[in-house]
Amino acid sequence: MNQPIEIILSNKTLNEQACLDFVKTDDSGGIVTFVGTVRNQTKGKRVLRLDFEAYEPMAVSEMKKIAEQAVEKFSLKKIAIYHRVGSLEIGEVPVVIAASAAHRGAAFDACEYAIDTLKETVPIWKKEIFEDGEVWVSATP
Repeated sequence: MNQPIEIILSNKTLNEQACLDFVKTDDSGGIVTFVGTVRNQTKGKRVLRLDFEAYEPMAVSEMKKIAEQAVEKFSLKKIAIYHRVGSLEIGEVPVVIAASAAHRGAAFDACEYAIDTLKETVPIWKKEIFEDGEVWVSATP
C-alpha cells in the first residue's frame, strides 16, 4: 500500500476533493470527511475574518504524529489532514480531515480524534477579527 498519511499546511485554498481522493482505497468500507469553515459570528459578535498562524515545522510534525496515532488506534487505511494558514474570509475552509477504514465507525472516530487532538496540540493559532477589534482564540471555544 502507498503511504497511508498525507499532511498539508498551506497558505493556499485547500483542495477538499484531493483530501478525499487521497484516502480512497478498494478495501475501505467507510470514508469520513470533516471540513471546518469560517463562520460569520462568535458568541453573538460579527466576525469579519480569521487569521491563522503556525509554527510550521512543529505544526507539520504534530499533525503527522496525530495521523500516525489515528492509523494505529483506529486501524485506518489512510488519513489526510490539511490545514490552512493566513487570512481567511467567511465561508473559507481552514481545515479538512479525511479518514478511511474498513468500517464507518472507525473512520468517524478517527476524524473526531484528529480534529480534537489537532486543536489541543498543534501550534496553529487563530485570531478572530471583529468590527470593533480582534482577539486571539484558545483552541477550544
